[in-house]
Amino acid sequence: MLEVLDYPFMQRALQAALLIGIAAPAVGIYLVQRRQALMGDGIGHVALTGVALGFLLSANPVWMAVLVSVVGAVAMELVRSSGRARGDIALAMLFYGGMAGGVMIINLAPGGSTANLTTYLFGSVNTVSPSDITAIMILSAFVLLVSFGLRRQLFSVCQDEEFARVTGLPVRALNLLLAVTAAATVTVAMRVVGLLLVSALMVIPVVAAQQLTRGFATTLGLSVGFGVLVSLSGTVTSYYADVPPGATIVLIALGLFALIAAAAAPLSHRRARAAAAGAARESEVVAAP
Repeated sequence: MLEVLDYPFMQRALQAALLIGIAAPAVGIYLVQRRQALMGDGIGHVALTGVALGFLLSANPVWMAVLVSVVGAVAMELVRSSGRARGDIALAMLFYGGMAGGVMIINLAPGGSTANLTTYLFGSVNTVSPSDITAIMILSAFVLLVSFGLRRQLFSVCQDEEFARVTGLPVRALNLLLAVTAAATVTVAMRVVGLLLVSALMVIPVVAAQQLTRGFATTLGLSVGFGVLVSLSGTVTSYYADVPPGATIVLIALGLFALIAAAAAPLSHRRARAAAAGAARESEVVAAP
């Protein structure tokens, strides 16, 4: 199994997978909490336009994707918060406009075609370059700084915006910061997981952790652990099986969720019965003369 470490491209792929496994669930927990689980998909489609612009302008596709996806995520958040359109409508506009823009621009690039986008759409362990690792490390540091450093503020905003506003928190600024952080996470993951599948890594580990825990801090830590587990195991499996890493990582994550959900079902039933029994006892006490 350790022979994968003999190859520089696998070393880079595993480094990227480790950082992605930490960063994606750390942001995804806030998106799940505010019922925006599909936001990563919308940003991924916009990032596709950034990748295509990178080819057109002979610039680094990763950094160009960061720029375009940040603009798209901020625009979506501004539309949502202004009340001019529902969040799902703004997300739909990101989906359609991002994909259409990417396909159009890549065909305008010299020697470009939609085939150039394949590794960005589905991920590839062979194409992670040293410059990609540098970009991923910088973006991951930013994502983790925001996700862990401002976890109390972001939790309050995602839980109840009105209450957070009353307490004096800068709700608009925190919402925009979360959108920027989600955009950075998508571009971090696109080289290994792929733009079309990155949202799954932001959501599935979080949902799996929620089957076992209830506290926010515990769920955050456990979801990051699950993210690292599926990212590393999926990357290694894709090397030996010669299959796309993004699809492998997502399928392993789904399998992990299924196992945890099956194992946690009896625990959920016991909790429900205990809660019902406690409510019944309280009713008896209140009804007693």
